[in-house]
Amino acid sequence: MFVFLSIKNSKGERKLKEHNGVIILVADDDLDDQFMIQESFKEAGLTNPLHFVNDGEEVVAYLKRQGEYSKFTGLPLPRLIFLDLNMPRMDGREVLKALKSHPEWRRIPVIVFTTSHTEEDIIRTYDLGVNSYITKPVTFEGLVKIIDTIIQYWLEIVELPVV
Repeated sequence: MFVFLSIKNSKGERKLKEHNGVIILVADDDLDDQFMIQESFKEAGLTNPLHFVNDGEEVVAYLKRQGEYSKFTGLPLPRLIFLDLNMPRMDGREVLKALKSHPEWRRIPVIVFTTSHTEEDIIRTYDLGVNSYITKPVTFEGLVKIIDTIIQYWLEIVELPVV
């Protein structure tokens, strides 16, 4: 399966680039943030499948293909996870512990994408094995720039493992 990744040429025009499909999982309990993230991916030209979950327990259920996520059985696991830290039921730190202790899930790159910019959260999540820590920007334009940079790095430069 191929998807198309939009990149800008020297004139700032978007061009489509064929790119192997990568499923991206976004864990965020704020529906407004989910909407803004989805729109910023569209604005950045990414057509890869985005799957959204509302809390850490749903992350685990999604990866295990349990409950409502059993419909994804047979599909590959996500190859990139965006993780908010402050979610109900099971927060991002607990999710990170679960991900990094599981033999198959630990290879999935995790980007903490949160409003927190406390040194304690940054240090703790890196100690737990996060791949990147990004504080959510306050403007939509800032969000699109960050998403565009993430796309370039994680989907064009880095070789992601198949999980």
